Amino acid sequence: MTTQAQDKAQAPAAEEITGAIPPHSRMGKLGLTMAWWGVCSALFYIVVAASLAHQFGTLNAIIGMSLSVLTYGAINGVISRYAIRTGLSVALFSRVLFGDFGASLATLIFFATALYYGVFESSVMAVALQAYFPSVPLNLAYLVVIIYGIVLIFGSIQTWLDKLNGVLLPIYLAGLAIAVLLTISSHGYSNDWLFLQPENGPVEYGWWDCYTYYMGVWILMMYTFDYARYGRQEDTAYHARFNFGVPFYLVTFLLSGMAGIFLASTLGTTSEAGVVISLVQLMGFGGLVFAWVTQTRINTANFHLATTNMHSFFERILNLRLPHWIWAVLVGVLAYVIMLADVFSYILQALAYQGVFVVAWVGVALVHILLNPSGMDATASVATGAASHQSFNPRGLLAWFTGTACGLILMHNTGLASFSAPATFLVAAVVYAAAARRGSGYRLSSLE
Repeated sequence: MTTQAQDKAQAPAAEEITGAIPPHSRMGKLGLTMAWWGVCSALFYIVVAASLAHQFGTLNAIIGMSLSVLTYGAINGVISRYAIRTGLSVALFSRVLFGDFGASLATLIFFATALYYGVFESSVMAVALQAYFPSVPLNLAYLVVIIYGIVLIFGSIQTWLDKLNGVLLPIYLAGLAIAVLLTISSHGYSNDWLFLQPENGPVEYGWWDCYTYYMGVWILMMYTFDYARYGRQEDTAYHARFNFGVPFYLVTFLLSGMAGIFLASTLGTTSEAGVVISLVQLMGFGGLVFAWVTQTRINTANFHLATTNMHSFFERILNLRLPHWIWAVLVGVLAYVIMLADVFSYILQALAYQGVFVVAWVGVALVHILLNPSGMDATASVATGAASHQSFNPRGLLAWFTGTACGLILMHNTGLASFSAPATFLVAAVVYAAAARRGSGYRLSSLE
């Protein structure tokens, strides 16, 4: 192999961490679809729908999920088109929005959030393993799951994660169908799951609470950005409309959610661990395989994005230039320590706060994209180094922090908590748009 060919073969692994993805390193339509659809199979989507149905009623949960499908599809359609057009990552795009300081904060939040989700999903796999093999200590199950998960992401999504998730997708869908059928076979079928109501009676505007709850998972907008940039320009319409659009969320939220409401209602549990244990008891070894398939698929995304953003963060802040596999190992070590420390309640609290920052980020990012749809300002800023040389973009930071502050204040107000995420998004977007009208502060390519 020639030196030029070797450089080209090695390029994607380096480019996906620190630079824009060039055209020759983009993925085919099917490959990127299989890699991305690994995100759809988390048991979280099954359990959260069941929990919302019990808390607010099945109808409200379904309405909330349906509205979320439309919202996610619309926003991620815009985001995916932009990411494909520019090839930028969240880290690079955030430099354009907020300057170096803000980009580092965004990358840190992204890394921490992906890590936390990876910890949760890994713990589910460990619980499933111990449920089938009771003699295995939970700490050993944690270790097995972490080692297994980290080894899978030593490469990139361009190497074999797309192929792995392509193989596992039909297993997940078949497993979900079998779980429903076996539940009906062993417990019988009743329409009661369609008419669940809270113990204290119907909740007025419960659909709104369910809808805004899903805004707490807007980290998927960042996931979309970092995956979509691997798409080819000629596949833009397909990715925006299908791969990252409404069809994906129909499966991720609505299909998984409806199955989750039925399973949890029939099996009598609404906790993630409870659902896993019930499925293992119901399906035996097949339940263990189903749990591992679902969590393996989502954790390839969690650990991959945690690693790439940890890599970006520390390389930028401390100028640490280490091989990518070392960052993957460090993510695994951190995940294992967190699991051993049993700090899940604190992680949930941290995720609530980080979720507000993420929603505000989406508000700023979406407005910037709509004002600069070509992406030429961002790609020029990154290419010339203008974005790297600006420590602070005051207008972007003002919008981001103002939206976040508004959201945090409302989050701690019991009567207005359900308006926290929407207010965060709107305030961040409006402040950013207003600042754009007052000058050319966003045009970093002008070397402001």
